[in-house]
This record gives sequence, C-alpha cells and structure tokens, in this order.
Amino acid sequence: MLIRRPADIQSSEITDPAIYHRRREFIKGAAALGAMAALPFQADAATKLAAKKSGYTVDESLTPYKDITTYNNFYEFGTDKSSPAVLARDFVTRPWTVTVEGMVKRPTTFGIDDLLKLPLEERTYRLRCVEGWSMVIPWIGFPLNELLKRVEPTGSAKFVEFTTLNDPKRMPGQRSPVLDWPYVEGLRLDEAQHPLTLMAVGLYGEVLPNQNGAPVRLVVPWKYGFKSAKSIVRIRLVEKAPISSWMRATPNEYGFFSNVNPDVDHPRWSQAKERRIGEFLKRKTLPFNGYGEQVASMYAGMDLRKFF
Repeated sequence: MLIRRPADIQSSEITDPAIYHRRREFIKGAAALGAMAALPFQADAATKLAAKKSGYTVDESLTPYKDITTYNNFYEFGTDKSSPAVLARDFVTRPWTVTVEGMVKRPTTFGIDDLLKLPLEERTYRLRCVEGWSMVIPWIGFPLNELLKRVEPTGSAKFVEFTTLNDPKRMPGQRSPVLDWPYVEGLRLDEAQHPLTLMAVGLYGEVLPNQNGAPVRLVVPWKYGFKSAKSIVRIRLVEKAPISSWMRATPNEYGFFSNVNPDVDHPRWSQAKERRIGEFLKRKTLPFNGYGEQVASMYAGMDLRKFF
C-alpha cells in the first residue's frame, strides 16, 4: 500500500533534490515487485515477541502498522519513502551478529538470539523526522545500557559509534554514492546510557520488519530519526565524537547532537511544526520531541543553536 504524501509537503521538503533524482536507481525493480508489496510481511523467524509493558508511553494515538511499515527512511534500500518496503522484502536477517568493541573491558559479539533473550519491553515513543513528519510507534526492545553493562565501558570511553551492515548485494541503495557507506551514527556515552535509549527488535508485538531496520536498530526518541541507525552490526566505544554519515555528507545541515529543537530551522525548511502521518493539520513540534523533562539536564549550559 502506498501512503499519500500530504499536498502541502513539497518534494524539496522531504528529500534533497539531488538525491530525489537518483531514486530511479533504486526503484527500477519496483514495478516487478509491486504485487509483492501488497502481501503480508514475512519475518525470518517467528513473528511474535514476548515483551512486558513498560511505563514509557505517550497518551497519543498510535500510527497504524501499515503506515509505519510502508513510509520509511532507509537509504540502504532506496531514497523514496515507499522503496524500502519493496526492496527490503527478501532481506535475510539470520544469522546476524552485533559486535560491541573499542574501549570496553569485555568486547563481545552477540548473536541476534542472544539479544532477543534480554528482557524485552514494549515502549511507545514519538518519532520525529527531520523532513517534518512524525509517527507514534509501539516499539519492542531493550535499553541500550543493558548491552553496554555487559561489555563494561572503560573510563576513557566518551562516545558510542554505531555502524550499519555494508552489503550492496543485499542492500541495493548502497550501490549509489548518495552517502559514504556504511551508515555511521553516534551518541555521547551518557546519551547512550540514558534509560530512554532503546535497541528495538520489534514493533506492534512482532519482529521488526526489514524496512524498519531489522533485525536490530537504535531508537533515540528525543533526537531526529536519522540518528537512530538501522540494521546495526557494530557498536564501538570511543574517546572522540564519531563523524556520522550525514555530518560527512552535509555538515552545514546535520550536526552531531541532532536534538529535536523547533527553534533551530533546517537550512531548507522550518522545524517549528510537524505533520503526524495520518493527520491533515500540522502540530507544533515540542522541544526534545516532548522528552525534555527526562533529557534536558544532559545539555545544561550548552548553546543548543551552536550544538545542533
């Protein structure tokens, strides 16, 4: 199912024009696979996940599953919002490992089944994307800090770097130089250890769909969506701030922190309002995406216009 983009959101507000014109590279096969896109999503393993309800939720309507899984930013599978649901359909996520290394006492490689044995919680978070749209998603996952505690960061570790799988044969979007692959993102260590920072393995009670970052992705709800790296294969603790993929590509537009700040516009559009997918009218964007009470203290004394 294709999701209709609201008429007053122009294509230039959604995707860089240079990237937009490259999208034909990614969707040449979409016509042939179009019929497949209408079929139910099939996960590699059992689709249901057992997770306990948590206190992390928002009193807002959930975005429908069909919208969450057909309107995606996942450039590894194409720059058009509808491409990942088609081009990631046959992406195989087992076997899968995540290596945690760097400035840790116990570097470890975790299999996806090891991660699924961690205590899973259902958490409903807002997701705000830099282009101006948002969703409310019932994620299933475990706090990133649960993983970090198992590898024991050293006193020299200040930042955490996340790296996505780099496999152009399996991820056709990586055949384009739209970004410097693999996709890299980073957090400060205190951000990574914050209770809100989630490693998601599912949504709506089921295994994470391929187009949403299977089998494991980062979710940092007070930051713009591009900070939440998908299909992660490596986590590295380091002393200096990593240079993320978007910082490398367009440093004047994307900073390291990328906290949701309605008072700091993107160079090409305002961030003051957002459109919740499924709604017609725009709403005001909340500082820190509405999570200021929980996270604002981490940035006390910082100029959030300079450190955007």
